[in-house]
Amino acid sequence: MGPLAAMIVREAKIRATNFTFLFFDLFYPLLYLLVFGVGINAAMGSPALAGGVGYNAFFLAGVLGMASIGIATNSSWSFFLDRDNGIFVEMLTYPMRRSEYLLGKVLFNLAVAVGQAALTLALGAALLRIPVRWERLPLLAAVIVGGVAGWFFFFSVFALRIRRNDIFNSVINILYFALMFASSLFYPLAPLPAWFRAAALANPLTWEVDLLRYASIGLGAPRQLGWEAGAFAFFTGAGFLAAVRSLREQG
Repeated sequence: MGPLAAMIVREAKIRATNFTFLFFDLFYPLLYLLVFGVGINAAMGSPALAGGVGYNAFFLAGVLGMASIGIATNSSWSFFLDRDNGIFVEMLTYPMRRSEYLLGKVLFNLAVAVGQAALTLALGAALLRIPVRWERLPLLAAVIVGGVAGWFFFFSVFALRIRRNDIFNSVINILYFALMFASSLFYPLAPLPAWFRAAALANPLTWEVDLLRYASIGLGAPRQLGWEAGAFAFFTGAGFLAAVRSLREQG
């Protein structure tokens, strides 16, 4: 078994030891959609947003975006678990590249993310009548994979450079709320002030959510989506290089 395959098996075995945690990973996006989406939709009187879609349909991509950050955060936090178990330094002595260490940690979780998105789409369409564009599922899967990978590499830089778990959690929580609310996750950007739109359009979470929205319900302007896809690809690549460099500096 090669080092990359061994890392994937290791991550799968770690996750399989806690079935409750894995079950929560798969179903919590749907819970967000049911609680927040249905609640806001009812409070606003089932408004028709950009493209004539309801809020439940609009919020679907936001839920998938939050879920991708959640999986990426949990995956990067596992570096602390490796340190606490004393396995981290030992892993660095194994005959494998630092890039294989990183990719092995995230690849199993990409499968979880795709399964999570499939359940959310299927039950969202069945329970909330969300008009999912099923013919775009391959594109949606690609965006999900790219999104989780990009955020994992980004958060891994912090996990590798910050030694204290409490400081890491504080930094990640601050980043999470800033990224979440200064984005197109909860609301369309068009009616908002120009300064807010500028901040949101510079936010990688906006790029990801806009791509998810297009792939799931067909909403979005192709020209804007083109540069957002390119920008997120650059973000993912830069995050990967930064994470590999951070890992090399560990020993």
